[in-house]
Amino acid sequence: MDGLVKGLVDLALGHPKPGDDRDESDSQPRDERSRSTWSQVVSGESEDHDRFSSNADYDTRRRPGGQEERYGRNQWESGESQPAMRPQKDGGANNDGWETVRKKPSKQHHKVHMDQWNSYKRPPNEQEYNSDVNYGVNLEPTEEELADLSLALNKLWELDLNRLVPGKDYEIDCGEGKKAYQKGDMAEGSLFSWLNEDIFRRPTFSRFCSLLDNYNPHEGYKEVVTAEERQEEEAFIEEISRTAPIKYLYKYLLTKGIAPESYQDFKRMMASLWFDLYGRGGTSSSSSAFEHVFVGEIKQQGEQAVSGFHNWIQFYLEEAKGRVDYQGYIFPRRRGNMPDSETQLLTIQFEWNGVLKSVSSTLIGVSPEFEIAIYTLCFFLGGEDNHVELGPYLVNIKCYRLGNKIGSAFPVAD
Repeated sequence: MDGLVKGLVDLALGHPKPGDDRDESDSQPRDERSRSTWSQVVSGESEDHDRFSSNADYDTRRRPGGQEERYGRNQWESGESQPAMRPQKDGGANNDGWETVRKKPSKQHHKVHMDQWNSYKRPPNEQEYNSDVNYGVNLEPTEEELADLSLALNKLWELDLNRLVPGKDYEIDCGEGKKAYQKGDMAEGSLFSWLNEDIFRRPTFSRFCSLLDNYNPHEGYKEVVTAEERQEEEAFIEEISRTAPIKYLYKYLLTKGIAPESYQDFKRMMASLWFDLYGRGGTSSSSSAFEHVFVGEIKQQGEQAVSGFHNWIQFYLEEAKGRVDYQGYIFPRRRGNMPDSETQLLTIQFEWNGVLKSVSSTLIGVSPEFEIAIYTLCFFLGGEDNHVELGPYLVNIKCYRLGNKIGSAFPVAD
């Protein structure tokens, strides 16, 4: 990859109902809804509509007695979590009458390598990509796989050579379980105990991470995609197109008459499917499949709620910054299937910037190219419910449409 080391960012780590993610579409399952601009939301500027205007340079927090303190945008966007504050009952002098509130135990420090990220902003033809690899496996779909979507999706699981290994590449602590309607935090600490930082050097992981700050997930705010962000999107598609899952996806869709014969045209089709903007919440050009599924969005109509946000990498990074508060796993439908540190299909509850996601499901440790491939395949050839096997897991891949776009896609444990 091009690019010198520009620095490291230290990050502080300190049953779902059928169609649950119709929290994304519950009151208006297929209506267009809207979202917002990323750096402002991840920075915690979520209390005032006005704070999300492009001219807002500061976040204001009111102190006892009416005083205000302001945080510049550079403080919020530094990647450092801001401790929660509350007035001291004794009016002590420390922190001018404020004290720090720490809900969770102290988190370990982790590093995310961002060496290459600046180079990703260059035009795609000026970037360096991972070489095409001969994986030593047959990427041609069999007749059986072409006749059975479950077999095809399971083949994609087998082809996910970038999938992480629990206990070797990362460790999670599921904490205690709860029912979706139950309140209270059942997790003493973070979901992720540790993660091998070298995984962020892997090309598809690194390029995926570089996309996550391109969005404002509050629904109802139009996105403005810069030329550099568009180049990051195209470069991500180019990178994953060199992997086994996407090559298999292409051959499968080509055989079905869905993909164009040209691989370059196929890549353009993928970029359009995942990154073209559409509307949510009545606002046009305010959402995309990628943002909703992988980054997450915060509903503004009625009571605030998190929708989407089904990607484990985004969860890890936001938890590391103190913006995600893991609150325990949701009891599985099948007794005896309690999750542990080896489980890679989890149904959990968490808060994101203080907003609750009561039920969320995610595949832990899978690669970005694998998730793109399975959701794309389900969108083109599946239905709203796709009961399949992924390795050891019985899964229902939910896939909701917004017109000719992916409205949402996520796994649910069967």
